Amino acid sequence: MYVAVVIALMFLFPLVSIVTQIVLTDHGALTAAAALGVTAKWYVFWAVGVRLSLAGIRQIFQPSYTAQTILGLTSSDSVILVRELGFANAAIGAAGLGSLFAPSWVPPLAMVGAIFYGLAGINHCFHKNRNRLQNLALVSDLFAGLILGVCFLI
Repeated sequence: MYVAVVIALMFLFPLVSIVTQIVLTDHGALTAAAALGVTAKWYVFWAVGVRLSLAGIRQIFQPSYTAQTILGLTSSDSVILVRELGFANAAIGAAGLGSLFAPSWVPPLAMVGAIFYGLAGINHCFHKNRNRLQNLALVSDLFAGLILGVCFLI
């Protein structure tokens, strides 16, 4: 289930939303700036808003899943840290969801998302014995960091 959710929230749903908005609103030549704005809007909503909100909720109420299944941590002490991560993810995710109603939030949330996902992806690179789910997190985090960084910088 984790794999399907990550693929849907990081690749499929943003792409469908972007294409749908462009097709429904394009009345002529689409500028690169307009396309980037649409990409930023939907990528912030799905990757920052929905994914981090869902991750945060799961980490708050079921921290052992992230600790054991995703990160490979077996100590019960890790649950406290994962729950704290859940609070941060839920807070950032709530802002990402709000960006759909407050477009001025998109650029700062793209920056926050780029930093968060970029650093998380780099951190995954240093785990020597990554499992399949950690590899998926590594790829999706670096991809999200790249997309959000481009959306913020351009």
